[in-house]
Amino acid sequence: MQIAEGVQLVTFGILSVLMFGAALGVVLFANIVYSAFLLGGVFISMAGIYILLNADFVSAAQILVYVGAVNVLILFAIMLVNKREDFKPLKNNWFRQGSTALVCGGIFTLLSTVAISTPWQISTVAPLASSIVPLAKHFFTDFLLPFELASVLLLMAMVGAIILARRDFMPENFTGGTSSPDSLTLPERPRELVGTEK
Repeated sequence: MQIAEGVQLVTFGILSVLMFGAALGVVLFANIVYSAFLLGGVFISMAGIYILLNADFVSAAQILVYVGAVNVLILFAIMLVNKREDFKPLKNNWFRQGSTALVCGGIFTLLSTVAISTPWQISTVAPLASSIVPLAKHFFTDFLLPFELASVLLLMAMVGAIILARRDFMPENFTGGTSSPDSLTLPERPRELVGTEK
């Protein structure tokens, strides 16, 4: 994207503020639906930053995969699984909070050190018009086998999710032996006859 450097800096600043504000909202809001919507805002702001870096394919994949799939899946899970549960106070909660703060502080320190020590230089090389064509060439030449294996793995996961969604429960007394011929089968959900009157 060929735009002026000042416009790039201003746009980057606005997108960064939006991303950090939405990320804080994800963590601090008590309502999980608001947190899920703000998570979508974080993903969209990141996609805008990818556009500024001339990574149009990564930006489109960010919106399609994370906003269009992951965030919508989170919203559907929140709306469909509306289970209310009374939270009980945990023992040694201070240890868990301290460990979490220590890990987060360590990650923040590591990322800050990398960001400060990295020589950020503006490249004078003209960027490519689009990154989609080189990525497509690599996908279908050098990385064809991993690309196809990933698609088969995703297909297997989708078929497994559909099969498990059609069952009511998993068998509780499952043993690994060959005790009965139907030990690997799950009972079907009872189906209602179409057109029957109650």
